[in-house]
Amino acid sequence: MRCPACKEISKDKVIDSRLTDAGVAIRRRRVCTACGRRFTTKERVETEMRLTVIKRNGSRVPYRRDNIVRGVRHACYKLPIEDGEIERLVDRVEEDLQREHERQATSEQIGRQVAAQLRQLNHIAYVRFMSVFRKFADVAEFVEEINDVTERAATESPDQQSLFDV
Repeated sequence: MRCPACKEISKDKVIDSRLTDAGVAIRRRRVCTACGRRFTTKERVETEMRLTVIKRNGSRVPYRRDNIVRGVRHACYKLPIEDGEIERLVDRVEEDLQREHERQATSEQIGRQVAAQLRQLNHIAYVRFMSVFRKFADVAEFVEEINDVTERAATESPDQQSLFDV
């Protein structure tokens, strides 16, 4: 492990370990023996998805978790959503992908999985994501999606943050 302060490699020791993320990861507190700085690392089993993503243009690329995390973070920008919630959302998407797709999935299928999870997490983030994912051609499509979310929100979860303060 490289110390984030002095950049020394393998000059640290673990001072505390705890299970996190429902036992999926281990959080380790470390101290650098060279400079004394304390820092935290997370360790999780590598479950590298051997999934090929078929993009809209027909090209095939390896699945990358970072792409989903980046898209979700962009949709959640300036909303009261913690990084841990985003990580759990992406974990659920990956679990669904592993269960439903053996070797390949389209970017459309992955986007639908992300949208479904975002819709449950936060309606504003969902609409932001859908505006990019569905490539709305005009404002009418955007308004139609907002109306759909507003109608469903009234019946689904009354404690969800409102799209608009009316």
